[in-house]
Amino acid sequence: MKALYKPAAQPGFEIAERPEPEAGPGEVKIRVLRTGICGTDLHIESWDAWAAGAVHAPLVPGHEFCGDVVEVGPEVRDIEVGARVSGEGHVVCGSCRNCRAGRRHLCIRTSSLGVDRDGAFAELVVLPESNVWVHKPDDDGSQLDPDLGAIFDPFGNAVHTALSFPVVGEDVLITGAGPIGLMAAAVCRHVGARFVVATDVSPYRLELARRMGVDLALDVSREAVADAQRRLGMVEGFDVALEMSGHPSALPEVLANLNHGGRLAMLGLPSAPIEVDWAKVVSHMITIKGIYGREMFETWYAMSAMLQSGLDIGPVITHRFRAADWREAFETARGGQCGKVVLDWTEV
Repeated sequence: MKALYKPAAQPGFEIAERPEPEAGPGEVKIRVLRTGICGTDLHIESWDAWAAGAVHAPLVPGHEFCGDVVEVGPEVRDIEVGARVSGEGHVVCGSCRNCRAGRRHLCIRTSSLGVDRDGAFAELVVLPESNVWVHKPDDDGSQLDPDLGAIFDPFGNAVHTALSFPVVGEDVLITGAGPIGLMAAAVCRHVGARFVVATDVSPYRLELARRMGVDLALDVSREAVADAQRRLGMVEGFDVALEMSGHPSALPEVLANLNHGGRLAMLGLPSAPIEVDWAKVVSHMITIKGIYGREMFETWYAMSAMLQSGLDIGPVITHRFRAADWREAFETARGGQCGKVVLDWTEV
């Protein structure tokens, strides 16, 4: 099979012929149709300090994908050949305390697709049956658009973050209008938030945020978050905040604009140490929750249900490339003038 491959611990990828993975007991082989490009993939391609410390080459990267099942191994019970699927990229141990208690997203021995094991930037990928999410056909038999299926992983990050706290009737602040922040904004709008405000410094992404249904897209290089409150007629601060940027300046600004008893879900990984006014956190009784990945599989049920009930995340996909044109795709994703970038693996 053809795959996007990192042959050694150095920058770059190459399209290479690799052995087809085999579906062992309890495993499913999937023909990949589409993959999404994630920030993790950009780190691995450039081979920065994080990648050098976390990834062991050689490796096939990629963890956001959609495809069709072409083979099932022995002991697979519930998935059939021909099913359209996405994959939960966190493969868990099943035996640690959290796994045994049903909290698999908190597994202490998680193995990540495309980071710790060969991933989905390839014509074929193998996953345990327990990590495969089946997209049920519509009543007319039509299958899910594989472009949408390819972004279920980051969509899950957005849903996990956005639904960490009740947002019905609440005022929600989202710092960072990257693809996950954009999808989180759409989720908050869909489930009944009152005001949804998204911040960024990119005019391109702020315009995408408006298309995703936010009440106000704020350029924080020009205005402060407090200005958003005044423009919307708010008097007590935001009820819920979703920190998606990882920028060191975002968290202090969020804390300064939360109401007493406000709740903050943090998905963005900080790019530098952040000084926090912990006295305000205590005296204002603010709740801070870290988010990583998706809840397995409650988040996945919520994702499919919201798409069935009319949630539209399609506008977040702004660029599509053949897998053979991966260099241009990665340049586009790294440049930031985009939403989600998708690779088509039917054209390698």
